[in-house]
Amino acid sequence: MARVKRAVNAQKKRRKVMKLAKGYWGAKSKQYRAATEQVRRSLRYAYIGRKLRKRDFRRLWITRINAATRLNGMSYSVFMNGLKKQNINLNRKMLADLAVNDPAGFAKLVEQVKNAK
Repeated sequence: MARVKRAVNAQKKRRKVMKLAKGYWGAKSKQYRAATEQVRRSLRYAYIGRKLRKRDFRRLWITRINAATRLNGMSYSVFMNGLKKQNINLNRKMLADLAVNDPAGFAKLVEQVKNAK
């Protein structure tokens, strides 16, 4: 079996890690061993954060829709159920945007759901 000399590939690997560790505090941006641990941890946090962001935005949209429907004399759950019964397919992101930027249009939507009962 031939001997493998890793000089170039090892340097590439280290350079990649050190580039990702740029801006970290202290040894985490200077020493390879500390940098690898922190980069691995940071990438894991970033992955988890991308999942959490979706949850957080959904909660925000639901809160905004709930506030707007209560201003129009209806609860969130009744409103969403009414939309489903009416076959109005608007996602929560669009409904929240409508509630914030076009209260009159949102009020018409709530009236449409109220009249459908």
